[in-house]
Amino acid sequence: MGQQQLLLIIVSVIIVGIAVAVGIAQFSSNNSEANKDGLTSGLTSIGSRAYEYKLRPSTLGGGNNSYVGFVIPNKMLSDDNGVYAISSATTTSLQLTGTSSLNGAWIATITLDSTGKSQMTYVGW
Repeated sequence: MGQQQLLLIIVSVIIVGIAVAVGIAQFSSNNSEANKDGLTSGLTSIGSRAYEYKLRPSTLGGGNNSYVGFVIPNKMLSDDNGVYAISSATTTSLQLTGTSSLNGAWIATITLDSTGKSQMTYVGW
């Protein structure tokens, strides 16, 4: 009887260990997706501010139909998800990048055209 109980305890410990390992793997996967979603949201917010800047007349502190001169507000330069920067700014387009705080090789890029339409790309995910 004692050997059966010992065997059941060992099998139970193994099953619990496997369940914990699977749970950790699932959490890690969800964590990276949440980070990707957070970077996307941050870039979209900055992009909308940039488009507002482009549309605003220069007399009101805007770009007068140009993205040139747009600066990311200090409070939006970084957050828990990553760091944001302007890659390029021209009269008709703006490219912003977000680098993940979880992995520096994970980079999201948003490109805005003259109408404010955006295109998102991801590298490393």
